[in-house]
Amino acid sequence: MTSAWIETWVMVFIPIGFFVVALFNEKIARWRLAANFSLFGLALTVLMGAAAIAGWVNLDQPSHWFIPSASSLVMLGLVNFIAYINIRYSSAYMAGNVDEERRYLSWLMVTLGSVSMVVVSNHMLLFMVAWIAISLSLHRLLIFFPQRQRAVLAAHKKYIFARVAELCLLGAILILHFEHDTWLISEVYQNVSQATALSTLDHWAAVLLALAALVKCAQLPLHGWLIQVVEAPTPVSALLHAGIINLGGYLLIIFAPLIVLSDAAQWLLLIVGGITTVLAALVMMTRASVKVRLAWSTMSQMGLMLVECALGLFELALLHLLAHSCYKAYAFLNSGSEVEASMKRRLSLAVAPTRLDWWLGGLIAASLVAALIWAAEISGPYSPWLLLAIALTLLIAERRGRLSVASVTGMMTLAGVLLVAYTLQKNGVGIIVPSMPTSVGWPGDLWIAVLLGLFMAGYILMRYHADQPWMVKTRRAFYAGFYLDEWVTRLNLRLYPTRLPVRFKPKKLQIPKEELYR
Repeated sequence: MTSAWIETWVMVFIPIGFFVVALFNEKIARWRLAANFSLFGLALTVLMGAAAIAGWVNLDQPSHWFIPSASSLVMLGLVNFIAYINIRYSSAYMAGNVDEERRYLSWLMVTLGSVSMVVVSNHMLLFMVAWIAISLSLHRLLIFFPQRQRAVLAAHKKYIFARVAELCLLGAILILHFEHDTWLISEVYQNVSQATALSTLDHWAAVLLALAALVKCAQLPLHGWLIQVVEAPTPVSALLHAGIINLGGYLLIIFAPLIVLSDAAQWLLLIVGGITTVLAALVMMTRASVKVRLAWSTMSQMGLMLVECALGLFELALLHLLAHSCYKAYAFLNSGSEVEASMKRRLSLAVAPTRLDWWLGGLIAASLVAALIWAAEISGPYSPWLLLAIALTLLIAERRGRLSVASVTGMMTLAGVLLVAYTLQKNGVGIIVPSMPTSVGWPGDLWIAVLLGLFMAGYILMRYHADQPWMVKTRRAFYAGFYLDEWVTRLNLRLYPTRLPVRFKPKKLQIPKEELYR
């Protein structure tokens, strides 16, 4: 048996193992077995990565159904890491009902196995089957409490949109097979990488892939289900936001050469993803519920990740995917204590930044970013660096926060450290997934820069001028999400109606009349 086959079977062992573990929960939920297997899968992935770095494993010539590539190894390690944390948390969260534990763990392991299969698949049909399996198994978790109307309605909308994304993905796969006469993703990747322009069919495939990614990542206006599935168990929300919804970005990464040669696909991602990034981030500021705020945050982050792919910054998109997954897993699983922390922040007095603070913060942030770009001779696109400058501006200008006060020198030092760490991480991930020049050029970069400027203005107005009469109506519209979800929900129920569970009123306490006069 050759080393290539050994690598292939090692990769496929993990998703098959998740499916096998799901079968062992027929009588009782075996939490320890599930946690130990996910930890073993993580260790196996780390060993594969170490072997690749040492040169014992060749990741450059995948030729089988299961692809041992650098990006798939990173994603597989992420899936196992999130799985281990989620299983450990779920074992305590779901404790109490043996039947519910068994049912929950079985579907959780099937979902994790399907996600792992998507990550390691090199055959497009196998990729498609695993993609569908994720949606179907996740649906069982989203309606885990079938008596909750909002959960059932959200799962129903998610079910419809998932079919739309699958049809787009299937259309793209069939077109690519017809055009390139292969089912292997790696061969399509190599063929398109060597081309200078796309054929008409390849352009259509790129657009369909972009549409599939947009729907998968719950971009506007097909976003309502993501906000409402917080009715599902907390670990399900953590799994969804940390390990499943970002697969749209992974889809674009593995078909990167196709995306960067299609103007239509890039502009579709830039327009929809860019608008979603800004609006979702501003809507998040108006919400009080911790989980709802996190859901709107996920929409914004996914939009930004898709924008990064459209700009050809695939290494930044992969870094964003990894960081977002870890953060959202922690945020959802820690959402109980976040309620108390959020209340403390709101009750504590905060000193609003003065005009001098804003100018000072902007000048320092712009100087630091510009110095780095000049010193490292960084070429475009520059809009992601503008976003970093905006983040550093907010960090410095709002140094007199609600719970702590920092000096300008301290914030400048922290900003410098963050800038260096960001650059090192971005360059490090660039070894795994390189950036690619796009065809949209400076117009796409300018479009995102304008949106980021609007976000900065909207942030200042909504946070520090919310009491103005003209801002009250604006804030109300943002709070309602511009009523986009209501419109989409009515359309869904009209085209594909469903029966929602009936909510029975609790029985009233009946007291005999004679007892009232004793």
